[in-house]
Amino acid sequence: MFSYDPYAQLATLRDFAPLELTSPDFEPGGALPLFAWSADRGGEDRSPTLQWSTPPIGTQSFAISCFDPDAPTGSGFWHWAAFNLPATTTSLASGDGDLAALPHGATVLPNESRLERFIGAAPPKGTGIHRYFFVVDALDVETLDITPGSTPAVLGFNRHFHSLARGILIGTADPSEH
Repeated sequence: MFSYDPYAQLATLRDFAPLELTSPDFEPGGALPLFAWSADRGGEDRSPTLQWSTPPIGTQSFAISCFDPDAPTGSGFWHWAAFNLPATTTSLASGDGDLAALPHGATVLPNESRLERFIGAAPPKGTGIHRYFFVVDALDVETLDITPGSTPAVLGFNRHFHSLARGILIGTADPSEH
């Protein structure tokens, strides 16, 4: 397993208040449920339920993403990126990873497969256990002005400068299991 933590590196650039992020579908650091794996690997490409604590005063929207820094690409693999979720949002049900299921006004960016939805874990055999960073940021703006079709990295850059608080929940997937 790799040890690089991209969010720890970002925290050295700017301090964020904590936002507790949890899921009834898996424990922090624990294995993702089978439904959160890729359909090609026996899963359903369904995002897990995510719940977060009350954000700080001044929160006007949220951004959310799922990133695998352990993918053998040199740049990781984005599974999901959405933003402009209303400030009243405090959870997303399992399967809310596509635009049709998200609150009105939300935007979903293309993932690495160029699909505008959550895609499940599919770590290649021989690459060790992968970590999936589910991240929710409370933002100080109602909307981020990001061009449709932009990459999740563009979202990451923009959300960094508007984040008031950040919650991180890491799930894992072992390629030898599926």
